[in-house]
Amino acid sequence: AEEAAEQLRLYRQDPDGWRGCRSTGEVAVSWRPSAEFAGNLYKGEGILPASPQNVWECIKPVAGGLRTKWDQNVKDFEVIEAISDTVSICRTTTPSACMRIISPREFVDVVVMKQYEDGTMLSAATNVEHPLCPPQPNFVRGFNYPCGCFCIPVPG
Repeated sequence: AEEAAEQLRLYRQDPDGWRGCRSTGEVAVSWRPSAEFAGNLYKGEGILPASPQNVWECIKPVAGGLRTKWDQNVKDFEVIEAISDTVSICRTTTPSACMRIISPREFVDVVVMKQYEDGTMLSAATNVEHPLCPPQPNFVRGFNYPCGCFCIPVPG
């Protein structure tokens, strides 16, 4: 979990190589080639007219949280094992897509939540295997490289 958080911190600090691919008035999406796997990294950025704490309540990875209510790509989120009050093993499921051409997915990740001195909040995750969460029927087991969300306070 700490390695995933550190990898996200490094992505955030390194502005080189990001190329814009989509932008609306609210969100800008950029990409760059990954140094870890044969594919691309993606990041979405936007400023929301809300307090960082209210935004964090919507995105933080906790069982029973708001993410499953607003994110159509997250069907369920459960904590398999709480390692500490900031680190847990979690299972996330996604619905089928493209008229069921793409099967539902399940991801098992170690997740860490952090708050930094400047008020920034982070959730970082990466793939793990866990004996209490074997692959489930009717799901394709997905694999996450280090990934997560930053919630960064801005003036005003």
